[in-house]
Amino acid sequence: MIYKKYIKRIIDIVFSLIVLIITSPISLIAGALLAFQNRGPVLFYQKRPGYREKAFDIVKFKTMTDEKDEQGNFLSDKERITTLGSWMRKFSIDELPQLFNVLKGDMSMIGPRPLLFKYLPLYNDEQRKRHQVKPGITGWAQVNGRNTISWERKFELDIYYVDHLSFSLDLKICWLTILKILKREGVNQSGNTTMQPYEGNN
Repeated sequence: MIYKKYIKRIIDIVFSLIVLIITSPISLIAGALLAFQNRGPVLFYQKRPGYREKAFDIVKFKTMTDEKDEQGNFLSDKERITTLGSWMRKFSIDELPQLFNVLKGDMSMIGPRPLLFKYLPLYNDEQRKRHQVKPGITGWAQVNGRNTISWERKFELDIYYVDHLSFSLDLKICWLTILKILKREGVNQSGNTTMQPYEGNN
């Protein structure tokens, strides 16, 4: 498929460069505010499985503190997220540094969201198909509920995208993503700040 093999990558490069330029003032302001609030790093790096489950370092703005309990374990995401970080997540500003992941080729503008390595052993054969394409900044699951839908439904939507990848579908996802950001829809699950951890298929 010509679009999947060649055209999609060209669009990723051009579009990510354009968005980087347009959003650079926002990123600079966000970085400055985070530097003041965090009193340290403004970026967060984490290993994630990408295309064909190959590891890459995803980068985001650092929206949570490193607070730990008495046993040395990190507090819950809800307890560690900052007021500024919560606001940035509502408008997906924390995702802007991932445009560099797109330029590098680790990610695409559109595709299944890159999840944690610890989830890989929990996938069934069908769910593992989500790694047959590059992970994306936004995707079919994100515009159909994001963190408000179940993990099972999220994986179903990811696999649908893998099976039906096309220019028209990517264009639709791009448009719906803009609408979701403006309306701030589908950010949280049951009032929580982040998606509940995936515990495997029951």
